[in-house]
Amino acid sequence: MKMFVYGLREYDERVYFDTFGKKYNIEFDSCGEKPTLENADLAAGCDAINILTAPVDKAMIDKYCEMGIRCIATRTIGYDHIDYNYAREKGIGVLNITYSPATVADYTVMMILLGIRKLKYIRLRAEVQDYTLEGKLACELGNLTVGIVGTGRIGACVARELTGFGCRMLACDPFPKAELSDVVEYTDLDTLLRESDVITLHAPGLEENYHMIDAAAFAKMKPGAGLVNCARGPLVDSEAMIDAIESSRLGFACLDTVENEYGMYYYNRMGEPLNNPQLAILNSHPNVITTPHMAFYTKEAVSDMVENSILGILDYFK
Repeated sequence: MKMFVYGLREYDERVYFDTFGKKYNIEFDSCGEKPTLENADLAAGCDAINILTAPVDKAMIDKYCEMGIRCIATRTIGYDHIDYNYAREKGIGVLNITYSPATVADYTVMMILLGIRKLKYIRLRAEVQDYTLEGKLACELGNLTVGIVGTGRIGACVARELTGFGCRMLACDPFPKAELSDVVEYTDLDTLLRESDVITLHAPGLEENYHMIDAAAFAKMKPGAGLVNCARGPLVDSEAMIDAIESSRLGFACLDTVENEYGMYYYNRMGEPLNNPQLAILNSHPNVITTPHMAFYTKEAVSDMVENSILGILDYFK
C-alpha cells in the first residue's frame, strides 16, 4: 500500500506521518505543495492521495483516475473542497477524518468570551495608552442566552462546556440529541435568532446551508447580539454581516472562518494585497475578531488528522 501526501507540513505533520506510516506499514512519498494538474504525476504508482483543503475538481479527478488512484483522503472534517460526487462516479473513494471535538469547542468558548468582553477594542485602546473604561462595559456569560446552531460532535461539546457558566442555551438541529435534553432547549432557527444574545455556528458546509445567516436572519436577531463562526465561512453572508455590524444590529462577530478563504488562509501573504475585500472591511471594525481557521489546531488534532487519514485509507481498501 502506498500513498502520496500533498501539502505535508514539515514543522508539525512530518513526525506523525513518519510515526504512523511505520506503525501501520504504509509507504508514502510527499511534497509541500497542494495538489494540482501540474504535480499530479508525483503520485504515480500510488494507490491513494492524502490532501488538505486544496480544491480537487473534475479535471484533477480524471487525471488521478487515469493514474490508477483509487482513494482520496482529506486530513480535514470538511470535504466540500473535493467534487466527491464526480469522484464516486469515477470509482474513487473520498474519505474525511475526525478529531477530538474539544479542540474546536474550546476555541469557540474562548471566542464567545472575547466577544462579550470586548477584548479587541480593549487591546486597541491599550496599545495607544488609553486605559479608560468608557465603551468597554461588558456582560457576564452566565446571564446571557447562547444559541447553538448544530449539535453534532462539536456543537454538543460546546453545549457541555458552557454548562459551567450557567447560561441558558437554545439549540437547533434537524436531528436533536436526547442526551442533550437536560443541557439545551431545542427550538427552531427563527426562535433561536430572536432570543439569543450570542449565536455560535456548528453546521456543516452543505449546499442547503449556504448563507443560512443572511440579511433576513440578521434582521431577526436581538439588537446587539453576537455571532461566532468556527464552522464554515459560507454559512454567513459576508455582505449582510458587514451591513449588520455597521448598522449596530450585530454587536460583535468572532470569526475563525470566512467566505473565500481558499488560497489565503494557511499561506504567508505578508506584503501582498488580499483578494478578499470583505475580510479587510471586517478587520477594520473594533468589534470583529478574525483568526485564520485555527480552531482545530492542537497537537492532539494534528496527530488525529494524520493517523485517521491513514486508517481511513487502510479501511477503504479492506
